Amino acid sequence: MKVKNPILRGFHPDPSIIRVGDDYYIATSTFEWWPGIRISHSKDLVHWETLTYVLQEEEILDLKGVGASQGIWAPCLTYDKGIFYVVFTIVRSFYCNMYDTQNFLVTADDIQGPWSKPIALNNFGFDPSLFHDDDGRKYMVSMVTDHRIPKKYAGRIVLQEYDADQQKVIGSVKEIYVGDKIFLEGPHIYKRNGWYYLFSADTGTGELHGQTIQRSRDIWGPYEMFRDDFMHRTSDSEAYSILTTRHYPDYPIQKAGHASLVETQTGEVYAVHLCGRPLKNRNSLDRARFPGSRRYTLGRETAIQKMRWTKDDWLVLDNGTNLPDAEMDIDDLMPCPFSVKPDRDNFDSTVLDVEYQSLRVPMTEYHLSLTERPGWLRLYGREGLASKFHQSLIARRWTEFQFTAGTCMEFEPEVFKQMAGLICMYDTDNYLYLHCSHDEELGKCISILRAENKQYSYPAGYIQVESGKQLYFKVEVDHDRLQFYYAVGMDTEYKEIGETFDCSYLSDEACDEGWFTGAVTGICCQDLTGFGKYADFDYFDYSVKG
Repeated sequence: MKVKNPILRGFHPDPSIIRVGDDYYIATSTFEWWPGIRISHSKDLVHWETLTYVLQEEEILDLKGVGASQGIWAPCLTYDKGIFYVVFTIVRSFYCNMYDTQNFLVTADDIQGPWSKPIALNNFGFDPSLFHDDDGRKYMVSMVTDHRIPKKYAGRIVLQEYDADQQKVIGSVKEIYVGDKIFLEGPHIYKRNGWYYLFSADTGTGELHGQTIQRSRDIWGPYEMFRDDFMHRTSDSEAYSILTTRHYPDYPIQKAGHASLVETQTGEVYAVHLCGRPLKNRNSLDRARFPGSRRYTLGRETAIQKMRWTKDDWLVLDNGTNLPDAEMDIDDLMPCPFSVKPDRDNFDSTVLDVEYQSLRVPMTEYHLSLTERPGWLRLYGREGLASKFHQSLIARRWTEFQFTAGTCMEFEPEVFKQMAGLICMYDTDNYLYLHCSHDEELGKCISILRAENKQYSYPAGYIQVESGKQLYFKVEVDHDRLQFYYAVGMDTEYKEIGETFDCSYLSDEACDEGWFTGAVTGICCQDLTGFGKYADFDYFDYSVKG
């Protein structure tokens, strides 16, 4: 089977993979998006489906108020003796001096849940990972952040034992990696032939990203880092990476790192890792944050690589280099594709499709209904698009550079503070929003609200539309170009509205606050009067080109 990377396309960062029998599961970060921790499923490592989410109950996951790209970070999914384990971080304060990073563990007998209430671990840093040793003992490895100025070190990895009976970490915390120049995070521990392997991401999560491996005969260390001639370096601050794209800026996938390992039924070893597909667009050189950086509207995605063990028990890419494959063959498993979902969701179910997520809170009856008007989704207008508490919004990831999305809506706003429509967004400060509202002079009207790092404009003005008629909204995206369209009532011939926008700012590295997620498209409704004016949506569709 030919596989083209990435395998999980659009906003699927920090992958953690396991195999249980003939089934493969990947957990990925979801940050401020609800539900928390997406689980993808495959039987052949090539074809994947979104299966479920781990954290789906508000009483065990409260994300209200967390900032953009905060919330759920870097889940680690493991399986031991019939039990699924997920450890993860809830980041409540970041982009500041002192981070608040709370680490938790949940368990389940079934990947579909129900999952246990979270068990508090420690809060040293983020990226916790649970290792199950063959003697029955368990250990949690994570990284530590340093808020001091100047920092005392580039990065540290710490280890602590976890007692499953007491449901808590026990004993002292020991540093097993201290780097004065090389920064490591996203650690996992694996065991093979008596060696403990510390598998860690290096050098951040941008275009300098990579993956290192160290080993020790004792889980507590000391650990030796693998070094070889194929690991080209340009300075002592650069890691010895077994996988990286930092020296290949023209390669189709970038940011390679933060990897996790799985062994197939036939004994082959694969790594899944974070990656990104860049646009040609760049930030301006005078920008305070990430000057000149390329933009990634699809966010950080998940790729796969075939690995092999060397004669002296080190792990390397099967291709003999440290450059990941953009395309490769997986021949040791039988193809097992899933049925393809239709592009259009007609809202005929009483539950939302698994592809949709909301911001920070679940979409309860306070926000929406799929039964009040069967075959339609009713969204009750709540807080504004900058709110980090209660928005009525559902969205799905951009998965390709070229796509079309659209909806049909019935909405009769009475004041200008009531809005509903079709949105493309990165976070609460960055979006393009084609919506219907009310103007004192025009009455019912449509407009586009553009937000870029808290700079707002209405570039299309206000267009009067007839009351009592359905509105059809559509958006076409082609890499960095975005065009909105609309139609009214029975006249479904679409008309352009507004300019062709540069949408590359809906991107990693382009936003002033968050830069860890990815662009999404969806539908939403606001009522800033507090009375909950609703909009009814007949369908939402999303179709990729090519």
